[in-house]
Amino acid sequence: MVKEIERAGLPVVHMCTIVPISKTVGANRIVPTVAIPHPLGNPNLSRAEEKALRRKLVERALKALQTPVGDQTVFEE
Repeated sequence: MVKEIERAGLPVVHMCTIVPISKTVGANRIVPTVAIPHPLGNPNLSRAEEKALRRKLVERALKALQTPVGDQTVFEE
């Protein structure tokens, strides 16, 4: 599905916990996330820390959307 959306001209960021799976499905922009049961959060953090974590991941995804890529790229810290 990621490749079809990109083929239509819309950039896509695949946020995932298992990067090799994203590569297998052909995602061009990949943002690694936290963990399988909580991809965009961590219930062990305080409310403020979790908000900061989520903001960081979303900002990384937005930066990835704006970055031209020619091949599969993993956007890590």
